[in-house]
Amino acid sequence: QVQLVESGGGLVQAGDSLRLACAASGRTFSRYTMGWSRQAPGKEREFVARISWSGGSTTYADSVKGRFTISRDYAKNTVYLQMNSLKPEDTAVYYCAAGEIYNGDYRNLRNYNYWGQGTQVTVSS
Repeated sequence: QVQLVESGGGLVQAGDSLRLACAASGRTFSRYTMGWSRQAPGKEREFVARISWSGGSTTYADSVKGRFTISRDYAKNTVYLQMNSLKPEDTAVYYCAAGEIYNGDYRNLRNYNYWGQGTQVTVSS
């Protein structure tokens, strides 16, 4: 079992930055692919970014590529999402997730086994 707790959300203006954090506890943190997804009002949850168990590989949604950066700190059992140049369309609840994904299908949210409770990010224009 893995417990995930997100933090760092808030209300910002377009063009600002935020850093989300996801603290993991329970089973060995290093064995999991860690991901971030988001869900805007009235829309389905969508993949945002993921980082491999080794930290050596990352994947991003096209909508955030070049603006968002995912990273992980093994000493703190924490994964981060640095979000720069935020846009109003980035407004959503952001969720952290963990999964043992070996088929390369990182964008499929059903491959993630554990989820946090979410943190709200609101970007005003």
